[in-house]
Amino acid sequence: MDRWHAVASWTWGVDDETCAICKRAFDGCCDACKLPGDDCPPIWGACNHAFHLHCILKWVHSQTPQAHCPLCRREWQFKE
Repeated sequence: MDRWHAVASWTWGVDDETCAICKRAFDGCCDACKLPGDDCPPIWGACNHAFHLHCILKWVHSQTPQAHCPLCRREWQFKE
């Protein structure tokens, strides 16, 4: 008798494969995380660019007085 072994995979649905800040894959994890899925999902800005949650938070907090998107330089706002 033949047996089937099902394999599943998922993605975050991000157009880019990697975070532009840390250059790591979205299905992996950022520099701050040890394992994929450590509460570090992709986060989109109003400009539709996506970054790891930890990466964009670190970026936003390092910018003064107003944070801008690392890619398009628009004023950073989290997508609603």
